[in-house]
Amino acid sequence: MTARIPPVQCLLTFEALARLRSVTQAADELFVTPSAVSHRVKQLEQIIGVKLFGRADFSLTVEGIEYLTHVREGLASLGRFPSQTSQNSRRKLRLAVTPTFARSVLMPKLRHFIEAYPEIDITLQVSIPLLDVVAEDADLMIRFGSGRYADVEYECLMKDDVVVMASPAYVREHGPFDGVQDLSQATLLRSPLEPWRTWFAAHDLDWPEPNEGSSFNDIGLMCDAAAQSLGVALVRPKLGAPWIENGTLVRIFPRDVPSPHAHYLCWRTGAMDRWECSTFAEWLKSVVK
Repeated sequence: MTARIPPVQCLLTFEALARLRSVTQAADELFVTPSAVSHRVKQLEQIIGVKLFGRADFSLTVEGIEYLTHVREGLASLGRFPSQTSQNSRRKLRLAVTPTFARSVLMPKLRHFIEAYPEIDITLQVSIPLLDVVAEDADLMIRFGSGRYADVEYECLMKDDVVVMASPAYVREHGPFDGVQDLSQATLLRSPLEPWRTWFAAHDLDWPEPNEGSSFNDIGLMCDAAAQSLGVALVRPKLGAPWIENGTLVRIFPRDVPSPHAHYLCWRTGAMDRWECSTFAEWLKSVVK
């Protein structure tokens, strides 16, 4: 028995509602009534046996996010006509990404997106965290900070804890670190992106923020410095994955401490109306959680 293929109008309606998050706007775009939108989505859920939307704001369920990727791939394939040249069917997407996020999180997964959406050409640009220096023509931006951005629309993309790490050689030479008080004799690597006061406060230490020693405005550079035994650093396990996996950085203390900063996906008003922007955004959110 072959599996039932959902009607194309149901797939188009699901994609529009997932992108617009509004029954009324989806109905206007598809030239149908709002009740038809609701009916088509319910019909689709019944056919595939999965709930696609989780809340009243039309946020997608985990299964909905995964299925949306497949639906967009299928609709994109159906939209390619033999008479079209490859150049005419290509979409351009410009991303501004913080350096360490690009190295540790995006690049290891980017091949999967490019293979799934070969018609999207990506231009990757580097942005500077906290200073929010990004290219003016970027379609989507990854910013790292507190999440208070007045110039763009945004949503939280990735949170992470911080842990104290150093190279195995540094631990052998300056350890053992049996308790947090032992850090008073260590060289603390600094960065405005990851203040030590958060970690100090979580361990009931009334130490001031370090104001001497090497400082870095890029987390990757700080990880490189720690891997070279220049001191100990506050590292996010997700961003520090390359150094952790190759053994050049090891955890000194077991406790993870939540960071006041996070990575945010940002865009200017209207950007998500473009298929390539919304497609990449949904894909990125699905792979970084």
